[in-house]
Amino acid sequence: MSKKRNLVEAIYPLSPMQQGMLFHTLYDQGSGLYVTHITLTLRGNLHVPSLQRAWELIIERHPVLRTAFVWERRDEPFQVVYRQVRLPWQEYDLRDRSPIEQEEQLAAFLADDLSRGFDLDKAPLMRLVLFQTAADTYQFVWSQHHLLMDGWSLPLVLNEVFTAYEAFAHDREIQFAPSRPYRDYIAWLQRQDMAQAEAFWRQFLEGVTAQTPLGVDRPVGPDAGTAESIELETYLSTETTGALHDLARQHGLTMNTLVQGAWAILLSRYSGEPDVVFGATVSGRPAELPGVEQMIGLFINTLPVRVPVRPAARLLDWLKALQAQQAELRQYEYSPLVQIQGWSDVPRGQPLFESIVVFENYPSEAGRSDRGNRRSLEVSTRRSMERSNYPLNLTTAVADKVLLRVTYDRRRFEPETIARLLAHLQRLLAQFAAQPTQPLAALSLLAPAERLHWLRAWHAPAVPVPAPATLPHLIEAQAARTPDALAVVVADAQLSYHELNARANQLAHALRARGVGPDTRVGLCLERSLDLVVALLAVLKAGGAYVPLDPTYPAELLGLMLRDAQVALLLTHAALRPALPGQAAAVLCLDTAAELLDHQPTHNLPAVDPDHLAYV
Repeated sequence: MSKKRNLVEAIYPLSPMQQGMLFHTLYDQGSGLYVTHITLTLRGNLHVPSLQRAWELIIERHPVLRTAFVWERRDEPFQVVYRQVRLPWQEYDLRDRSPIEQEEQLAAFLADDLSRGFDLDKAPLMRLVLFQTAADTYQFVWSQHHLLMDGWSLPLVLNEVFTAYEAFAHDREIQFAPSRPYRDYIAWLQRQDMAQAEAFWRQFLEGVTAQTPLGVDRPVGPDAGTAESIELETYLSTETTGALHDLARQHGLTMNTLVQGAWAILLSRYSGEPDVVFGATVSGRPAELPGVEQMIGLFINTLPVRVPVRPAARLLDWLKALQAQQAELRQYEYSPLVQIQGWSDVPRGQPLFESIVVFENYPSEAGRSDRGNRRSLEVSTRRSMERSNYPLNLTTAVADKVLLRVTYDRRRFEPETIARLLAHLQRLLAQFAAQPTQPLAALSLLAPAERLHWLRAWHAPAVPVPAPATLPHLIEAQAARTPDALAVVVADAQLSYHELNARANQLAHALRARGVGPDTRVGLCLERSLDLVVALLAVLKAGGAYVPLDPTYPAELLGLMLRDAQVALLLTHAALRPALPGQAAAVLCLDTAAELLDHQPTHNLPAVDPDHLAYV
């Protein structure tokens, strides 16, 4: 027994975030939850023994890298730091494989490693694997469980590793400044006043009885299987990013406040709730703990953010109030989320929120030297996704452009929904920069074409039609009853119900001739125009389902939507076609096909079955 004790360096409790991660990992075993992959591309004359030695030094230097977690037969879990651990190192030579085969093998390894997970009671909770892909090129995979450290710690560790590597590879001595162990942070946590935190959170969450509904997701049954995390990302333009920086500097705001404000408005519009709650990840590194910025460990915490979204509030004043709230929350960011949930009126067993916002602001990346020293090994990072237990995560990072990355549960959301969400978020932030004094009610999520789509979906003329009624039925009945009544107005152009119905019939006949029928998906990439309204109706008359594609969306998002929806035909205008992504669908430009359409019949097509895709 004494020999076993001699192997242990320290035993201490878990931080609030570690408690939550441990619970979710044990609850969802085999899913790869909270397993992080950092993939590095190494170029140069790599001396492998020096890299191994560097990792051994860093593991010896930081106790958290020698930590395991024990929970069985204990009232509360605790973490055990061992004096020594074995370096988990593997090497593979892929130089005889083609680049495609190398990528396939790396992807297969990452998938297998993710499902493999970690035995949390066995240290170290990390693995190091080196793939040689060419004479001077390697792919290096560092797998580790998020229980060990946060995103701030990752570049600190990697910079130390490659600083040590350069010293060992060139037979130089290396000596780092002392680093405080993670246990000092745990000791600081234990000195905090939880009674004061409880009083704050009870008041802050008073009246919150349920999570804010996401509004655009679909229900998942108990037999839905394991969550599948998918990512989609986009960037704000350089101009919008610069304008947001100017707005933040001028009014003493942070970029994090701007992003959280946009997310709050988005949730309010999607859910219809005037008071929304979402999670925000905070750094958790207390300024009063000396040396905390260089400490390695898991300091982050996720806290609820409650935001009233009042339509009459002025945007700038509202953002300043949100930032003041963030400052107040920081005083209690040590609070365990599980306890905060217990202090709220949300029923036990239900989450306090289902979406979180993460603002990344980390130290310099691996491979860069803060002291300007040149390194013989070129190191570039290929980020790898990590799955959390929340169905919808927004991650933001700021450089030359603002990155917006959404990680979502594929069981709960369609890719088109997330693409639209990102476009809405972009539009909100652009409006923040352009008109910061406008009321919240003036902010619009929708581009003109999308607004027109929803207006048409909500409109139902009160005319007698046979049941079951579809939109083509309604338009045809209205055209028969009041043929000369005004149906569509776009700027100075207009159509009567008779003209709208006739033009839609002509296009519908042309679509039928091109194979559009029941359950065929037709893409509509058109600006606000009469053609857009005619095309919407024509696709439905032909029996197809239309896929709205906003011309202002980035080409990558449009390409994703086209591929995922398996669009068979794309309707657009000639001026928009050069900006569209390359894709396999046939294209019909409505403005250059006028002569073709004029020769099509104007009579109504046979009735469409309401059970078809467009109406389900």
